[in-house]
Amino acid sequence: MRHTVSVLVENKFGVLTRVAGLFSGRGYNIDTLNVAPTQDANTSRMTIVTRGDDATLVQIVRQLQKLVDVLDVQDFQRDEYIDRELVLVRVGVDSQTRAEVMQITDIFRAKIVDVQPASLTVEVTGNESKVEKFLDLMKCYGILDLTRTGKVALARK
Repeated sequence: MRHTVSVLVENKFGVLTRVAGLFSGRGYNIDTLNVAPTQDANTSRMTIVTRGDDATLVQIVRQLQKLVDVLDVQDFQRDEYIDRELVLVRVGVDSQTRAEVMQITDIFRAKIVDVQPASLTVEVTGNESKVEKFLDLMKCYGILDLTRTGKVALARK
C-alpha cells in the first residue's frame, strides 16, 4: 500500500541526508521525495511517498519523529490532503498529429511550454491519476523525454 508522509523540518544542512538514511538504513523504499522551503525560511517541507503496510508506516513515522531537526510528521490518509504533481513531457509530433496533441493538452488543462518542428513540450499538473491518464494518451504519439516533480501535498486543515 502507498502512503504519503509530510515531514516539516528545520532548514539546515544534512537534514535530507538523515531522513533518506533512515529509510535506506531500515530497508524502506522511497517512491517519490519532494523537498522545498515553506513560507518560513527556517523550515522546509518534505513530501515522501513510500510503500508498506500500516505497521511499517507507524514505524516510519515514529523513527522520523525521533530525528533531530524534524518538527512535525503527518501521515496523510485518504481525503485528508490535497496533492499535486508537475510533469514536463516532450512529445513527438508531425503536421498531422500536432493538432491532436494540442487538443488533448487543452482537455487536460495542460500548457504547451515549448514548440519545436518535431516536438511539443507540455506542462501538466494534477493528481497522480490525471497525470497518468495524460501520459498514457501521449504514449501513442511518442514520449521523447519526461521529468516529474513527485507528489507535493498539504493537509486540508
